[in-house]
Amino acid sequence: MPQPTTPSARTRLSTTRHLPLEVTDLGTFDDLVDLVSGGGVVVLSGAGLSTESGIPDYRGPDGTRRVEPMTYGEFAGSGEARRRYWARSYIGWQRFNAASPNRGHHHVTRLQQHGYVGPIITQNVDGLHQASGAEDVVELHGSLDRAVCLTCGEVTSRIGLHERMTEANPGFMDRFAEAAAAVGSQWGEQVRPDGDIVLADALVESFHTPRCLVCGNDTVKPDVVFFGESVPKSVVERCFELVDTAGAVLVLGSSLSVMSGYRFVRRAHQRGIPVAIVTRSATRGDAEATIRLHRPLGDTLDRLAEALHL
Repeated sequence: MPQPTTPSARTRLSTTRHLPLEVTDLGTFDDLVDLVSGGGVVVLSGAGLSTESGIPDYRGPDGTRRVEPMTYGEFAGSGEARRRYWARSYIGWQRFNAASPNRGHHHVTRLQQHGYVGPIITQNVDGLHQASGAEDVVELHGSLDRAVCLTCGEVTSRIGLHERMTEANPGFMDRFAEAAAAVGSQWGEQVRPDGDIVLADALVESFHTPRCLVCGNDTVKPDVVFFGESVPKSVVERCFELVDTAGAVLVLGSSLSVMSGYRFVRRAHQRGIPVAIVTRSATRGDAEATIRLHRPLGDTLDRLAEALHL
């Protein structure tokens, strides 16, 4: 099995890092309209764009994590950790997969279709940009639609993997529902941004981990970038190319707390490319922003679409 990668920039930010709660706008909404109307905009989207679809983000308003995700080192280094991940993901993914694009996704797609927005770089793994009809979407952190074997590299669809887990774990969903009812909790309220869920240890221990159909190992992993795992170099280089040729970068719903997304804001700033950031909480990239609006994302995109007569 491959050894865990050295911690990447995605994990260098301490979980105790706090962003300021007091925030001040830079520029106005009209400035945002002017910037977008010039076209050539590359969108960088984060978890805040998908919260209206019922998918929570990892961080609170001050930038601290609400939950601690499993790291790549944990997943790759322990069969029990993989069992724990897949048991939780088996339940949570069903809610995650049922999510639909919200008005924010649709507005971004319309901006792209009318020529204001070009490529989209997303930190999200939910596929909702594509589901709304967007094209030329770069998935910076991969997608939960796929799974890959860490031993042999075999790629499989998540739907097919889910069906295999259902066959290998008959009655698991019913046992979970009974356990949840006994403590009065609703699993849908606990789904995490990467599609897993809080789950009792006793249920985890009864779960049969999925195995690769090619090599038979239990090293099947969702095709997403875990904390502690590096974004593929080819993906990073592609995103740098998009930023370098952009007329502007528009950040939507990201705190930019980890370097995997923040580096593109830094790149734009270094090259004199305007950066607009729209999200309610403070972000790590506020100092590099040309326009900074601390406003609800859906409402702001509604107004932007209206101003551009979309």
